[in-house]
Amino acid sequence: MRRLLKFLHTIGAIGMMGAMTCLLVLLALAPAPSQAAEYSALYGAMGRIAGWVLFPSLGLTLVSGLLAMAANRAYQNAGWALVKLATGVLVFEAGFAGVVGPLQDEAERSAQALASGAALVETSGAITGTIWVLIALSVLNVAFGVWRPRLRRRVKA
Repeated sequence: MRRLLKFLHTIGAIGMMGAMTCLLVLLALAPAPSQAAEYSALYGAMGRIAGWVLFPSLGLTLVSGLLAMAANRAYQNAGWALVKLATGVLVFEAGFAGVVGPLQDEAERSAQALASGAALVETSGAITGTIWVLIALSVLNVAFGVWRPRLRRRVKA
């Protein structure tokens, strides 16, 4: 069971980091909103990457990590595992609220604007910043999982 959970956790992390990297590249190459057809197509693709790859990967990583903590008593008292738990929940929430939702909203908004001829406004700056923060937290989580530093409270005698 432990190996399965570790495997699922690793696969989820790979999918999550890969999806975020793809989204960063696509955001960097995104056309101006004035190019409505290209803008709409690209944001449609990014919305699908966020919904079909990033969100399930975030969920798989979080759930498999929680189950691994429940299955292994050593993780329950390990400071590094508790840090991973806290940052993992933050990554999930920020990924959902700061990346997946806004990308899917922008994909829908741009498709509607393309159909109606309405003007679009650039929204990629906040999403890009959020993705960079999530990547940094994810790298921190990987480092904690690999090196497992001893994080303990100091007790004064």
